[in-house]
Amino acid sequence: MSTLRNKVQLIGNLGSNPEIISLENGKKLAKFSLATNESYKNAEGEKITNTDWHNIVAWNKTAEIVEKYLEKGREVAIEGKLTSRSYETKEGEKRYITEVIVSELLMLGNKQ
Repeated sequence: MSTLRNKVQLIGNLGSNPEIISLENGKKLAKFSLATNESYKNAEGEKITNTDWHNIVAWNKTAEIVEKYLEKGREVAIEGKLTSRSYETKEGEKRYITEVIVSELLMLGNKQ
């Protein structure tokens, strides 16, 4: 268990087409949102589904795969690590964001 310090595994669907950024040094960056669903039955027996949204970032070869094969709605399994960072908006407000940096990606289901 000592190797499991910061590891995240998610299976979900892309919420939008990936944003691909080509950097000046030749590296690629892919950003997309991933929706994961959890269902349960409440006290009345009704099925309730909760959706969580995750910010996903992929670099280099993984970003190239994302660019070539992934689109909104596609089901994927990802493994990576959680990172948090802050940034400033154009209005000068400080914002905080948590992202999953992808180390492995597996395409699931049929291409839509």
